[in-house]
Amino acid sequence: MKDVKDVKGQVSETIATLMTTAFGLIAALAWNEAIKAIIDLYLPSGEGITGLLVYAILITIIAVVATLIIAKVIAKPAVQAVRIVE
Repeated sequence: MKDVKDVKGQVSETIATLMTTAFGLIAALAWNEAIKAIIDLYLPSGEGITGLLVYAILITIIAVVATLIIAKVIAKPAVQAVRIVE
């Protein structure tokens, strides 16, 4: 009976993870469109390759900065040395 509960728990966790990932993908696609629209606003459509390069560089910079911020927020605090004084 415990095995069935374990499997149900794993299935529930997997479904929750998939749903969360799906919402993350939808948000990423929305941001993708928004950023492309902003770039199109400042670079004419005739600037095809230039616009794509600007877009790729901008997204890379945003991804790196976001990754660094997220890593800093979830980082575990450093372990402090403990000295025993007698």
